[in-house]
Amino acid sequence: MHIPNHLRLGALVATAALALSGCLSDNSGQTAGGEGADDPITIGISLPLTGDFSEPGKGVQRGYEAWAKYVNENGGLLGRQIDLTILDDQSNADRVAADYEKLINQDGVDLVFGPFSTRLVVPAAQVAKDYGFLFVEPAGAAEEVFTQGFDNLFYAAPAIADDHYNHLAETILAMPADQRPKTAAYAAMDDPFAQGTAYGLKDKLEAGGIRTVADEVYPPNTTDFGSIAAKISDSKADIVVGGTQYQDAVNLIVALRQLGYQPKLAAFSTAPTNPEFPKAIGEQTEGILSPTGYTPEAVYPSNKEFVDFYTQTNGTAPTEDEANAWTTGQVVAAAVEAVGCADPTPECQGQLIDWLHGNEVDTVVGPLSWDEAGRPKGAHLIQQYVDGKIQIVLPDDTKEADLIYPKPKW
Repeated sequence: MHIPNHLRLGALVATAALALSGCLSDNSGQTAGGEGADDPITIGISLPLTGDFSEPGKGVQRGYEAWAKYVNENGGLLGRQIDLTILDDQSNADRVAADYEKLINQDGVDLVFGPFSTRLVVPAAQVAKDYGFLFVEPAGAAEEVFTQGFDNLFYAAPAIADDHYNHLAETILAMPADQRPKTAAYAAMDDPFAQGTAYGLKDKLEAGGIRTVADEVYPPNTTDFGSIAAKISDSKADIVVGGTQYQDAVNLIVALRQLGYQPKLAAFSTAPTNPEFPKAIGEQTEGILSPTGYTPEAVYPSNKEFVDFYTQTNGTAPTEDEANAWTTGQVVAAAVEAVGCADPTPECQGQLIDWLHGNEVDTVVGPLSWDEAGRPKGAHLIQQYVDGKIQIVLPDDTKEADLIYPKPKW
C-alpha cells in the first residue's frame, strides 16, 4: 500500500474515558488557551514509513492514527479535534531533523510526537528542545537518548533498552548451577536500541559468570547472515541473543536453523512480537523469547478499551509499536488536560514539560513516571512462544504461561 509522504488525519471527536490519557474536558466552546472549539489541535510527527525502520514505523503510525480517531470520536482534547500531520523521514536522521523543523516553523503545529528508533529520536528531540517543545516519544529507548541533556523528552514505555531483559537475566542467574547456561553468543544491529537491549543482558550475564563466546555487530542494511550465523554455530553457545529489529532477526534465525544450531535459549528484541514473525520464519517459533513493554491482555484500566477500539478499527489486535504510540498520545493528553493548554508558545510548552516531570500518568502499558532525563521507572515483560502463541512468561506475578527452558529444537 502506498503511504503518502505527507499525511493529514482529520477528525471527529475525543475521549469520554481518557482514563486512556488522564482525563478530558467537557466539550465547551472555548479552551484555556483562548482557541475556539472549531480550531483543531495540530500535532506534527515524522515517522520512518520507508527505509530500514519502515515495518515498526508503520505500526507507530497505526497507533497514532487510532489514538487520534478515538479521541476525536469521544469529544476532543480540550473540546477540540485532533489533526495529525505525518511526514516520512525515510529512516534518515538528517531528514527527520528537517521534518521537525518544517512541522514547527512552516506548518505551525501546536504539539509534536516523537518518531520511531533511537537513531531518529535524538536529532528530532534536539530540534524540539531548540524550540522549547514538549517531546514525548514511543521508541527511543537506548541510553544515549537520556544523556544528551534533554529536559523536554519523555519515553512513553515502561523501561529503557538496557533494562529490557532484566527479568530474564534474574531468572537465568537464579537457575541451579547444573542447569544454568555457561556460554552466550550475541549478534546486534549497529543501532543504539538494538545494541542496548542485547548488551544490557550481556553485561548482566557476564557479571553472573556466563561467558561470551561470540559477539557480532552488523550494519542496519545487512541481509546475508551466513557468516555471522556460522560464527555463532561454531561457538556452540548455550544461548543466543539478538539485538534486532525485524527483518534482520528473521534472516538471522533462518541462517542459524540452516546450520543446525540448536541453542537452549534464543532471545531477539522486537521481532517476535510482530504478527508476521511466525510466517516469516516458517512458524518454528516455539520457545523464542522477546522483551515487550506491552501485552493486549494487560489489566490496566484503559487497556481493554484501547484493544477493543483498535481491533474494531484495524481488524487485528495491537502490538507493542501501536501501544507505545497510543501511550504517547495518552501522556501528552494528560499533560494538556492538566495544564489546560495546547499551543506552541514557550509558556504552554514549558508548563506541559514541568507537569510531566512531577506527575504519574495511567496508560495502556501501566502507570508511567520519569526521572529528570525522561527515563521511565519501570521494567519490561518477557514474552515467549508457548504452544504456538506468544505469551508473558516473566515476571511470575504477571505470567500467562511458564518459561520454557531449554528451548525446543527449531
